[in-house]
This record gives sequence, C-alpha cells and structure tokens, in this order.
Amino acid sequence: MTTLDERNSGIAEQGDDAYAEATQVFNLAAPVEPAAAVTVESVAAIRAALSHAVSNGLSVRVHTTGHASATFGPMPDSLLIRTRLAGPVVVDSARRVARIPAGTRWGAVVDALAPHGLAAPHGSAATVGVVGYLLRGGISFYGRSRGLAVNSVRAIELVTADGELRRATALQDPELFWALRGGGGGFGIVTALEVDLFPATKVITGAAFWPATHAPELLNAWRHWTMSASPEVSTSLRLLNLPPLPDVPPVLAGRTMLCIDGVILCTDGDDVTTATRQADDLLGPLRAISEPVMDTWQVTTPGAVLATHMDPSDPVPIQGDHLLLNEIGDDGATELLRLLGEGSHSPLVVAGLRQLGGALSTPDPTGGCLNHIDAHYIYSGAGIPTDPDAAAAITAHTAKVRAALTPWNTGRTAPSFVESHTQPQGHLTAEDIEKIDAVRTRIDPSGLFAADIMPNCTARH
Repeated sequence: MTTLDERNSGIAEQGDDAYAEATQVFNLAAPVEPAAAVTVESVAAIRAALSHAVSNGLSVRVHTTGHASATFGPMPDSLLIRTRLAGPVVVDSARRVARIPAGTRWGAVVDALAPHGLAAPHGSAATVGVVGYLLRGGISFYGRSRGLAVNSVRAIELVTADGELRRATALQDPELFWALRGGGGGFGIVTALEVDLFPATKVITGAAFWPATHAPELLNAWRHWTMSASPEVSTSLRLLNLPPLPDVPPVLAGRTMLCIDGVILCTDGDDVTTATRQADDLLGPLRAISEPVMDTWQVTTPGAVLATHMDPSDPVPIQGDHLLLNEIGDDGATELLRLLGEGSHSPLVVAGLRQLGGALSTPDPTGGCLNHIDAHYIYSGAGIPTDPDAAAAITAHTAKVRAALTPWNTGRTAPSFVESHTQPQGHLTAEDIEKIDAVRTRIDPSGLFAADIMPNCTARH
C-alpha cells in the first residue's frame, strides 16, 4: 500500500484514486499500468517525483492526455508522471507569442487567443494536449500555409533528470532545442512552451458528406484538385462507417459515407473574397457530381475549426494504422476504395487521406530535427475494438490496406499519427538519431528517461 510520505508527495500505486487519475488515457484500448503514478502541478512536484523514482529504482515516463497511450509500450518498472502545470495561457499579442503551461489542451488555447484575433497551428480536437502534439510535429489544418506546428515553438522549459529547470531556445542550448522538436522524447519533463501565433479572424471550414456510391468520382476530383491547391486550403478525405449512436446524425449512420472536410484560412483579415473563391474551386466540382446529404462548410471564426473533423470529445477505444504516401494515382485510388469503400465490409470506422504539401513539405531552416513531412498524403485508418474478435478483424484489415498501398508507401511516418508502439517511428535519419542521442547523454547520463523514448528514435541500449 501507499506510504504516508508517498501520499504527501502525490505518488500513488494501483488501487489509489490518485493512481487512477494520473493513469487515465484517452484511448481506452491502450490502458497503462505503471508501478506508480503521480499528477504534477508545479516544478517542485516534478522534482519530488524524480527523487522518488531515483530512490526506488524506477524509470520515468511522461504523459498528459493519454491520446498516444498505444505508442507507450509496457511500463511495469516505471513512475508515470502526468503533467498538469498550474497557470493560464499567457498571450503577448504585440509579439504574437503565447506561453502555454504543460497539461493545457488545445481548446483552452483557442479560447485564450480568440479575443486577440490570433490563432496557433493547433490540432483537430480540443481535448488534445499541446506539448505532446507540438513536440511530435503537429499537422494542423493551417499546416499547408504555416508548416509543421512544431516549427512555431520558440522556447521550451523543462526539468531534466538532475532536477534542473532548463530553458531551450535558438540561442540558449540550441542543440537541446533542436533535439526536443521531434526527437522522440526522453529528455526530461516539459513544463511550458512558447509558441508563435498568426492573425486569424475568419476562416471557411466544414465538412460535406456523400454516400460512398459516388466515391470513385469524388476521390478522383478531390485528388486532382490537391495537385494545384492553394496552400491556404488544407483538407482531408475520409471513408466513414459510423454506428447508429446518439451523437451521430442519422443520415450518416449505418452505411459507408465519404466526407471531405477542411479549413481555408482568410489571409486578408475579415475579407473572405479570396477564401470564398478557393472554397468554390474545391467544393463546386464535388457538389456537381452529387449533392451532399449533409454540408456544414461556412464562413466562421477560427474557434469552429476544432469541431470540423468531428473528433470524439470523450475517451474511446481506438486501434488503427498509419502510412505516409506519395501521390497514389488511379491505381492507388482503386485499391483504396476496394478495401475501404462501399461493399468492402471494412471494420474501420474511419479511414482516409490527409492532404499534405505546401509549407508542410518545405524544410524550415530554423526548425528542429523534424521540420517538414515529405509526402503527398497521410493515410490513417482506425476501428473500435469492442471485443477480441473486433480487434482481430481490425488488425487483419489494416494489414490488407497496408499491403495494398505498399507501392505508394514512403516508408516514413508522421509521429502524431503513429497508432502503436509496434509500428516504430520512421521520421528520423540515422545521423539525426546519433546527434539526438548525444544530447540525451549530456542531459540524462543515467538514462532516467530512457524508457520514455519512442521506438526507432534512439540507438542507445
């Protein structure tokens, strides 16, 4: 049982309420069971937790929301630290910079920025934690015009294995700053980030849905549009098999649907003329093929972008796969629809392509070890493993999709889209890993955080 000293420091073991809180994850199919766990709200609490780990011979693992828990791997001999640092999002509107405490979720950031007419390159869900999303790259609906979200990070504050609170910037420990931005973790416990912002008062965003009967024509039209699309426009195409649940519109449930959603950033302030033309270029040919059964595309404010992708707001079980693809051509489109379209009997609730290119594919000379994604599409697909049979069916089908898309697979990965620790990260070169390991050796020579490194992101043993 937990000792008095451990209760006073917040350290908890299985069976304690504090343990359940600290180990809560968003992906219910990937629970975590560390030897001990703690939720920290201050630098002092982090230092106490690190001291406990060292005294008890435990490695240290770190998370915030547990969205990526399927990538963690086992942690039976670890102390899991959940970061929830106290303090608000502080916005410096003159400098267009926000300081964001670790543990903050994107919904809180978007709310804090709205009164200033500013935006950040956030993810598609309000519940996702800022730190994990950014340091794994971050692919935003603003990404084709703004680049990878991690390129917006201007400062990182963290507590390292020796208990020191460090600050890494382009001028202050630039090697650590470079390695933190995409290096795969294992450096320490991030307490706050500073992020560049950009003006945004109006966007055009939404989603249009069609029965998958029209998928061949719609996919072909969308795919050709992506080849010359303006960088202010970022979209995704998804094939959906949504169950008849209370929060699913009846018109979308119980059959395979095709959805095209996205965001058009209005770069001229409140003037939506250019963005409206760009929306017509995208949606006009698609609506001409068939009228959508549901269409929410509209001129609105940036806060609405968090609802565009219709990501779940409550924890759910998820199991899936991810690839980075070159342009798939007609043959790849045929294979995609054969395995995911109408009549495929796919067990995946959602699967499809996220448009890349633009600034996402352009190396940032001031960026970290991950500063661009060299591919045309992100493929991702996931199902809900309600029981072992459903889990087995999802595993088998994702393997079929992966095999079918092999000719267009780049062999690389986007870290925030990797679904499992059995699918290692593939975004770093061997030279990058060697340089990153040198930084880890300098700031964590005893390897206290070694178990927290993502697979394929280190050569250390």
